[in-house]
Amino acid sequence: MDLRQRGSWLAHLLKAATQQHHKELIPLFAPLVPRDAVVLDVGAHAGQFAKLFAKMAPEGRVYAFEPSAYARSILGPALRWNAIANVVVVTDGLSDQPGEAVLQTPITRKGHLGFGRAHVGAREEAGAVAQTIRLTTLDAFAEAQGLARLDFIKADVEGWELNVLKGGVATLKRFHPALFLEVSDDWLGRAGAAPQDLWALLTPLGYRAFKSPGREPAPAYAAPADYLFLVE
Repeated sequence: MDLRQRGSWLAHLLKAATQQHHKELIPLFAPLVPRDAVVLDVGAHAGQFAKLFAKMAPEGRVYAFEPSAYARSILGPALRWNAIANVVVVTDGLSDQPGEAVLQTPITRKGHLGFGRAHVGAREEAGAVAQTIRLTTLDAFAEAQGLARLDFIKADVEGWELNVLKGGVATLKRFHPALFLEVSDDWLGRAGAAPQDLWALLTPLGYRAFKSPGREPAPAYAAPADYLFLVE
């Protein structure tokens, strides 16, 4: 990192360590995340959701999946700063099959690392920082960890959400966790998918979709937004 990027990293770290975002979602999450919940934060970024879930489930465990080395350099210190001990950082990414992929982190116009837009996809970007990451599947992870429950999955992976879920169908069938997904036709298209593919995968598993944060029923994709999928 150059001097400007080091300054940006410090700013990101201070924000991650001292601020708590997404508090407005606590009423939406509260019935779904009990004190002893097991939660997967897929695409943990700087840890804002991981911190939130950790505080909501102090007797549970949060698995924070973050393959980006830059993001983890912020996530880890932010968790330690807040004395959070019930978050496990997982360096693998989740996909429909194990292997490797290239994670691309765009460079902003100001020369900073746009780590909030790091993504895996077929289309390479000029000027992006490329990192080879390791992939596993949700089903393989659940088996390796011996998970006896799974209450909630939040996934914000810039269009890779369908691949994450495809690799976890057996786990979804077994535990029926609530799913909080960022859904964007643009981002999904970058990965060769479309929003309707999510509904096609999840509806036969008994899931119904609601648009966040008001839990408005969403039988089909309406617009880019966060969607909550529940088995009721």
